[in-house]
Amino acid sequence: MSRQTVICLKWGDRYGPEYVNRLHRMVSANTQRPLRFVCITDDVTGIEPQVETMPMPPFDLPEAMRFHPFRRMFLFDAEVDDLSGPVLHLDLDLLVTGPIDPLFDHDPESRFITIENWTQPGQGIGNMSVFRYRIGELQEVWRRFRPDPMAMMDLYRNSQTFVSRTLGTVDFYPTPWCLSFKHSLVPRWPLNFFIAPRLPPEAKIVAFTGKPDIDEAMRGEWPTTSPWKKVYKSIRPSPWIAEHWR
Repeated sequence: MSRQTVICLKWGDRYGPEYVNRLHRMVSANTQRPLRFVCITDDVTGIEPQVETMPMPPFDLPEAMRFHPFRRMFLFDAEVDDLSGPVLHLDLDLLVTGPIDPLFDHDPESRFITIENWTQPGQGIGNMSVFRYRIGELQEVWRRFRPDPMAMMDLYRNSQTFVSRTLGTVDFYPTPWCLSFKHSLVPRWPLNFFIAPRLPPEAKIVAFTGKPDIDEAMRGEWPTTSPWKKVYKSIRPSPWIAEHWR
């Protein structure tokens, strides 16, 4: 049985090592195959020894990209340390709630498969919380980005739009597999005040882009500094999160 490689990235202090450790445990609990789990990071402090770590490439991009998702474009270079073959990239701010083996098996010939961005349906733009690709096979992304990173940042709204438009065509996982907590699961206003988000049984991934964070959603908190946003940014607690995020 071949080994599957899952990678995540951690830099800066937005997410602590507990996010890496919990992601590793969730992934390990949801695969039936040999696993290589790698965290590419600038700080290994607090990451459990069961997690394989790799150093991030030295930062030589414009300062505006130090804590920006564009920094991960190095993943599309010809080589990424000793990684090879197909890899599954997972963001730190998500829950693994079901088997991940189908994320490797689905559409095996796809060069790049990801989530259709929940806020841009029908526009061919992926949400790169989850994506699968083969190391070294999408170098056109790196070659376009590297000569003038700021030009790409100025031209595109974000890194996932840049990647999607550079590749031209991207493939998507089945919608029920990869969900957004706030866009897919939180009931529409005003039902969100009375009905708690529910986890569909077919979900494999739940992403927590922006706010609320995973722990906040679990407690039923949606932080905002805007008084008028508090009118609709309200959620009931989701205790089922604790069953997975541990």
